[in-house]
Amino acid sequence: MPVSTENMVRVFGRPESLNESAFSYCPGCHHGVVTRMIAQAIDELNIRERTVVIAPVGCSVSMYQWFRCDGTQAAHGRACAIATGIKRVNPDLIVFTYQGDGDLAAIGTAESIHAANRGENITVVFINNQIYGMTGGQMAPTTLLGQWATSCPEGRDGRLAGHPIRFAEMVAQLDAPVYVTRQSLFDQKRLIAAGRAIKKAFRYQVEEKGYSLVEVLTNCPTNWRMGTLEANKHLAEVVVNTFPLGDFVDRG
Repeated sequence: MPVSTENMVRVFGRPESLNESAFSYCPGCHHGVVTRMIAQAIDELNIRERTVVIAPVGCSVSMYQWFRCDGTQAAHGRACAIATGIKRVNPDLIVFTYQGDGDLAAIGTAESIHAANRGENITVVFINNQIYGMTGGQMAPTTLLGQWATSCPEGRDGRLAGHPIRFAEMVAQLDAPVYVTRQSLFDQKRLIAAGRAIKKAFRYQVEEKGYSLVEVLTNCPTNWRMGTLEANKHLAEVVVNTFPLGDFVDRG
């Protein structure tokens, strides 16, 4: 029997700030969730017409093709430098970078740290999945001790490769950042908290309060060689022991 849609109310849909293009992320990956959260925050703050996305080199290299706002591609690791230039030329724009652990915390360490130290009024969304996702699963600056990767098949050895970089804690030691937080997405409570953190980071930029960093612990089922449920459990029970969740700085 046909179902009438006359009195139905739509309660969930695609954010207006996203176009109809399909994401290129792997199935089960959290990148798509964070991308949607950003678009939703842009919609709720009504800032789409003046928002600029800086796409990195990595799994989200095509991000500027998915948003209904201006965007540009940065050279590997240089997203914060590009964001700084755009914001200084036109301070009325809302500029954000979206970067993985290799882009932000390896090749882009200098640009990332100094943008934070200067307190640039930009929003940085940092995706920490503890591995190089796009290039085949090599060890990243955030790879856990003992974690397998294609470039450390016996697991990360701290004596040879150092220890995982806790980027949020590094940035939190600086005087200038207004908001530094680490969130995750392994359950509903964390999803809600991450969405609120992303929106707050954008709101602080709108209010001209300064630099914000939202680090998000995410999964990578493909390169972790896990199913999605197992990967989420790994985040909740293992990864958070190295990367604790919560706000480190909130001067807003």
